[in-house]
Amino acid sequence: MQDLTVLVLEDEPFQRLVTVTALEKVLQGPILQAAGGEEAIAVLAACDAVDIVLCDLKMAGMDGLAFLRHASSSGKVGAVVLCSELDPVLRQGTVAMIHCLGLTFLGDLGKPFNLDGFSLLVKRYREYCSSIPRLSPAELPTLGDVQRGLDNGEFEAYYQPKVTLEGQLLVGAEVLARWTHPQWGVLLPAHFLPVMEEYNLVDRMFWQLFDQGLALQQRLAVQGRVINLAFNLHPAQLACTGLAERIAVLLKQSQVPAVSVMFEITEVGVVSAPASSLENLVRLRMLGCGVAMDDFGAGYSSLDRLSELPFSEIKLDRAFIRKMQSQPKSAAIISCSVALARALGVSLVIEGVETTEQQVRLIELGATLAQGFLFARPMPEAHFIDFCTVQAGWDR
Repeated sequence: MQDLTVLVLEDEPFQRLVTVTALEKVLQGPILQAAGGEEAIAVLAACDAVDIVLCDLKMAGMDGLAFLRHASSSGKVGAVVLCSELDPVLRQGTVAMIHCLGLTFLGDLGKPFNLDGFSLLVKRYREYCSSIPRLSPAELPTLGDVQRGLDNGEFEAYYQPKVTLEGQLLVGAEVLARWTHPQWGVLLPAHFLPVMEEYNLVDRMFWQLFDQGLALQQRLAVQGRVINLAFNLHPAQLACTGLAERIAVLLKQSQVPAVSVMFEITEVGVVSAPASSLENLVRLRMLGCGVAMDDFGAGYSSLDRLSELPFSEIKLDRAFIRKMQSQPKSAAIISCSVALARALGVSLVIEGVETTEQQVRLIELGATLAQGFLFARPMPEAHFIDFCTVQAGWDR
């Protein structure tokens, strides 16, 4: 990755000097600086882009909050790191605002500036950038590209394991979509889902992934191996009449037991779901399939829908894990979610576990199942089988 461009927004001259001097010792890219929001806007306007903004919040004139609002609309800021003495509760509110603005939040260093802490955040930023294929606007897939990819079978099921927090025992996997593009390599959903949603192609991709997943389960069953797989259902698919019937037919043809198949539906997708969606949920459960509420806590009607609909699993939104160390309230929500799932008799899967510290804390809070980069990233079928062979002790 090319050298990083960093912008230091700090109104206190000595603190700004210390920060810039420290950064110049460890980074080779440009270190830009501004004493206020208006000056920072002018700096942004004069450059192509800034990888990371080190942002103070409280200052005379245009403050950091107003600058961040402008930065989000400029499209020139890669990520934000907070460096502020503002009350921690107010900084937490600012983090929520940053996410709502669509900006990438790297971390909160507080004050004074901590070079070691910043270096860790830079490492995280580089890993994040390297995991996402960089396409210019001219290279973004068109409708024709996506249709060709579907016709040629280029969309591939990747598998991200679900494990127990203690012992990291394999309990299943979530099936995720990847596009093995002949020119750009493996593309994440962010590159193709918007086009698919606009032109109603998500359903076509889903059935290709579902077939791949069932074929894997079928092959493993012949070898006496069983793996539970979870597939994501788009809200538009859930509303389709005949969805459950088609799934039942495919399960019967492949001889895959319904109990080994889970369907994940986002909480937002069921908030205002039509009657046909609710019927499909019931029918899927009648078949014996599991149904999970994904991104639990991300919407506004979680408890209402959870009490009404036949979910068998809750997947807690990764935002709570990300904020667990800095926000005690997030830990309290996780603990309550553990108790809620236990009381309802459903399983709870914690999404987005990335560090051993998070793992230890989640075990302390009573969580048992998890999914995240700490345990395994999404992987193609061959790698997933190897992972299962090692983790589950299968014979080679």
